[in-house]
Amino acid sequence: MAKTKQFTIAVDNQPGAVATIARTLGDAKVNILSLLGTSQGTGGTVQLIVEDPRRAKKALDAARISYQETPAEQHELPNKAGSLAQCLNQLAAKGVNLSSIHATAAKGGKKAVVVYTAEAAAKAAIATA
Repeated sequence: MAKTKQFTIAVDNQPGAVATIARTLGDAKVNILSLLGTSQGTGGTVQLIVEDPRRAKKALDAARISYQETPAEQHELPNKAGSLAQCLNQLAAKGVNLSSIHATAAKGGKKAVVVYTAEAAAKAAIATA
């Protein structure tokens, strides 16, 4: 389990919205580790995990891109059926109420990664999956 920061950015639902964010961070040499984007109607949300949160904040501030920064947890899991369910059951048993979650694994890879934010940061901090 690793503590990290998640950046949530509201965007207009239009071509290039996510590209602008990626370009801003790329130009600042900020590596994006995880990205989840969703849209509904004319707006959307992008959630990011980056390698260097301080550098990301500086780049986003300089570009006048508004964001919300939230404490998050990142877990590596075995890339096999049932691993995610086991992790989530352990969090639920500890009373962790998830606010957001996304997970990914490469096909054939040995590890999967899950990133979540929780309603109560204190509960998330003590949760160990």
